[in-house]
Amino acid sequence: MNVFRLALRTLRREWHLVELRTLAASLVLAVIALGVVATLSTRIERGILASAAELIGGDLGVSAPAPLPEPMLRSARADGLAATRGASFRSVAFVGERSQLLDVLATDGVYPLRGTLEVRGADGRDRTARGPARGEVFLDHRAMVGLGIQVGQTIQIGGRDLHVAAELVRQPDGGELFALAPRALMNLDDASEAGLLSLGSRARHRLLVAGPPAAVATWRARVESGALPQGGELITPEKMQERMRTAFDRASAFLRLTALLSALLAGVAIALASARYARRKAAEVALLRALGTPRRRVAALLVTTLAALALPAAALGMAIALGLAQGAWYFARQLFDNIPTTLPLGPAFAAAAMGLAVLAGFALPPLVRLAEVPPVAVFRESMQRRVRRFDVLYLVPLVTAIALVWVQSDSAKLAGILAASLAGVAVVAALLSALLLVIARRVAPGAHPALRLGLAALARRRGLSLVQATALSLGLCALLLLAVIAPSLLDGWRRELPVDTPNWFALNLQDDQRDEFARSLEHMGATRTNMMPLAVGKLTAINGKPIDSIAFADGEAKDSADRQLRLSWSAELPPSNQVVEGRWPGPSPERAEVSVDTSWRDRFHLKLGDTLSFEVGEGTLDARVGSVRQVDWSSFRVNFFLLLDPAHAGELPHTWLTSFYLPRGHADELAKISREYGNLSLIDVDALLDRVREIVDRVGSAVRWVLGFSLLAGALVLAAALAASAQERRKEAALLRTLGATRAQLRAAAACEFALLGWVAGLTAALGATGAGLWLGKAVFRIEHFVPPLWPLVGAAALAALVVMAIGLFGTRRVLRTSPMALLREG
Repeated sequence: MNVFRLALRTLRREWHLVELRTLAASLVLAVIALGVVATLSTRIERGILASAAELIGGDLGVSAPAPLPEPMLRSARADGLAATRGASFRSVAFVGERSQLLDVLATDGVYPLRGTLEVRGADGRDRTARGPARGEVFLDHRAMVGLGIQVGQTIQIGGRDLHVAAELVRQPDGGELFALAPRALMNLDDASEAGLLSLGSRARHRLLVAGPPAAVATWRARVESGALPQGGELITPEKMQERMRTAFDRASAFLRLTALLSALLAGVAIALASARYARRKAAEVALLRALGTPRRRVAALLVTTLAALALPAAALGMAIALGLAQGAWYFARQLFDNIPTTLPLGPAFAAAAMGLAVLAGFALPPLVRLAEVPPVAVFRESMQRRVRRFDVLYLVPLVTAIALVWVQSDSAKLAGILAASLAGVAVVAALLSALLLVIARRVAPGAHPALRLGLAALARRRGLSLVQATALSLGLCALLLLAVIAPSLLDGWRRELPVDTPNWFALNLQDDQRDEFARSLEHMGATRTNMMPLAVGKLTAINGKPIDSIAFADGEAKDSADRQLRLSWSAELPPSNQVVEGRWPGPSPERAEVSVDTSWRDRFHLKLGDTLSFEVGEGTLDARVGSVRQVDWSSFRVNFFLLLDPAHAGELPHTWLTSFYLPRGHADELAKISREYGNLSLIDVDALLDRVREIVDRVGSAVRWVLGFSLLAGALVLAAALAASAQERRKEAALLRTLGATRAQLRAAAACEFALLGWVAGLTAALGATGAGLWLGKAVFRIEHFVPPLWPLVGAAALAALVVMAIGLFGTRRVLRTSPMALLREG
């Protein structure tokens, strides 16, 4: 007997079975859910890298304090890369008696290699451009207002007269998302001839390259292997992303969470369908064993049949995933300004492999156990259901689920929280179901006939009822996490960056300027103004031991100890800070105290009561570690690693750091403030805020795409869970119809049974989703004050009972329409 040929014949003969179709559909959906999200995630990541390359003006760059050597430029061009040179520095521009400090980028006519340089001409129209020609300069609006000039006039930079050819609207900025002063773009040769790039200047020279990814990677490897000049560093899209690491981490966690829940939903449906298929195959396997077929050959036949079903289903799912991912990217790429990226095939193949692993993990155990069915089971049906007390195959679905969570989440914390949450849901569902069965036995005798029949049906199928309730609870919990909790987490993320999030910072404000500066901001309409003192010092000792004599195993700790520190103080605990150890010192503790951020505590292995010594200006300060704070660095508020108490730090030499929100369109007023406060440095972070908001919108779009596939997977879970008892239900219906029960009575009994199952599943799923949402919001997504939407969850739990009841009644309609004789013959 050819096993493969027999498996194909078996598959063709049994294709009409609901179990096999559910298995195939579940596998296809699992591959689609994983494949679409993985493919989209890969393309979105590439799009983000490409957009980051647009922001820096090239695919890769090198920055150094001295002009970059010519061999480096020649090697880039030899590798087939386009290259552009430039230098950034600060200089003062003059127009008559007026002057303005500028952040200047001097570049050649090739700039930019990536991204868009957008300027506005004298006619007021915007256009794209390359670097300015010799004798020309582009100025941003703040610079033009500060100097009081228009396009077409002349300014002087470095003693050289330059024609203002256009207003600078948008430019790639070499990875700097904000500037301390108004910006200007001039020609590199002009800057060199004016002496602005001579020896001793504070210019930072750069070389940007762009080209095929392989050529860029080759040149990068060469530069990193020894061609990087002294004091030089790479300018990469990855470093661009590090400036918004929290945003990207959250985005990745959201995408992985949605894909993972979709796959787990399909896995639950696969497990239920395969268990039912195994029960149906028990008689056939017993017959094969009675005819002398060896146990190993029976197992091979079952596995081959499953493979014959799985491989085409996985291929179909992979093809659909690629098609849907391509269609989704057609819309999603608008978020990346139509940045082209090729369709990656690797994620789809990985999704197919993972889908097959899900099928193997959930479907193989019950099917392989069928090989243990003894030949005598042909005559005794009870022998078909003999179950061994322990079988290592029972661990396969658990191991598969854990492996899937681990691989797809790529985060031990996310994997642990999700696994613990779903395990808790399963336990609570089983306990509630068991309690319901106990109550059913006591309540059923005196209940309404329909309710009595429904409760009796649940009690008769005790084990199956527990399995159904648990599977429904897991499926609904995953759906609620996707449909209710994930959007709520996204809204919480958006609320962290409201419209009036501080978008300007002012540095170097003096004590005697504070009041007048605050009035100027108020006059402009600025809101959410926050001023904090800023002192610059150095850590000199820990617990009396000089910092230079401490051997740090962590290089980052050594760097932090060597560089200058920025210290501040406050009587009140600043917003976006939370004390996790110790207590906040308040305005006037008995001795000097310092509150440290958790990263500083971990970096220097500090504990409460340790003493830190600082050197600030001409004085020193010894402060005891009185508290440890958890700081939300993504809040765009003024935050510090080290906060002193005001009573002992107030006399330290300091300036003031101010943050505030100012709507767009106030360039004239800001330029006036820059002139009045020549020492002040204004930093615009609107570009950074806009970038983070774009990421939130992209993740929201991706979650909505995945939710559609998840709803299909959830419907399969409901259908598979309710179909698990279909065979027993048909026999019971036939018997009850024979004894005189009407269709209306059976329909009412089924409605009560399914409504009770739905109530248990909905309540458990709502509780599980609430707990998982709180846990994920705090531990993974680090969203302050996240509160799950309780009413939508309550409504979803109630809706779940109705949906389960409706699907259950829909599935029993055929039984109720068939005559008792036909049902008995079929049974």
